[in-house]
Amino acid sequence: MVPAHAQVDAYTLLRTALNLFEKPPAELDSEQLQQANARAKYEYDLESRVLSSDEAAMVIVPDGEVERAYKLIHDRFQTTQEFEQALTSNELELTEFKAAIRRECLVNAILDKVASRSPKVSEIEIGIFYHSHPEKFHVPEKRQARHILISINPDYPENTYEQALKRITEIGETLKRKPFRFPDLALKNSECPTAMNGGNLGDVTAGILFPELDAVLFKLKEQEISSPIETEVGFHLIQCMKIIHAETISLQKATPKIRQLMQERTRRICQRSWLASLSSGKM
Repeated sequence: MVPAHAQVDAYTLLRTALNLFEKPPAELDSEQLQQANARAKYEYDLESRVLSSDEAAMVIVPDGEVERAYKLIHDRFQTTQEFEQALTSNELELTEFKAAIRRECLVNAILDKVASRSPKVSEIEIGIFYHSHPEKFHVPEKRQARHILISINPDYPENTYEQALKRITEIGETLKRKPFRFPDLALKNSECPTAMNGGNLGDVTAGILFPELDAVLFKLKEQEISSPIETEVGFHLIQCMKIIHAETISLQKATPKIRQLMQERTRRICQRSWLASLSSGKM
């Protein structure tokens, strides 16, 4: 049996290897293993200081939280067998593994307790952030769009340049008379994966599609269907289903998100400052 202290170290190494390289230690090369070992030792030593601090008093971790953390780690493996093999290869037994998870959850709970001391973000701070970063609150114009693609491939008779152009033109003529058939014709003719969804491209901002499609789409009126458009992959028909105009999110609407982001930042600063005091021995 491996001593309990080594068992916890083994878990920390396993966790660190997964976080850094998404692989258990046994699958790391020598350089990666060295990095993982160094990081694991640092984290374990720091966590030990956290658990020995005054703030650790009266902090309790519910069993349900430990089980949820255990499941998150377990589910990173393809199968339970792979998970159990990782434990074995790291000289970990399930009981010790769960004890190590409880230790990790306890450390996180202590850090949350420390973070709760962070000052609350004021309305003035939120306002300053909002007006200092106007680009973060501008939502560009979007178009709900769908399209039909006929590709150009000279290896197939029906997809030569001439035949592809003929096919897309015929589909376009049909849509002039019966625009409501766009989803049906996309399903039957389009060579884009969106065909299965009636050619639906979703909400599109400028710069996502081929430049040739962008240039046409953002000039169409709602429900208007383009003429055939040629790109490097073939010919397209594109329809603007709805125009979602650009807007600037108001301060009132943006406030909850700004408050959350700023509060998380102040919590991290508070935690880092406290951890630094542990490292320097100023507890």
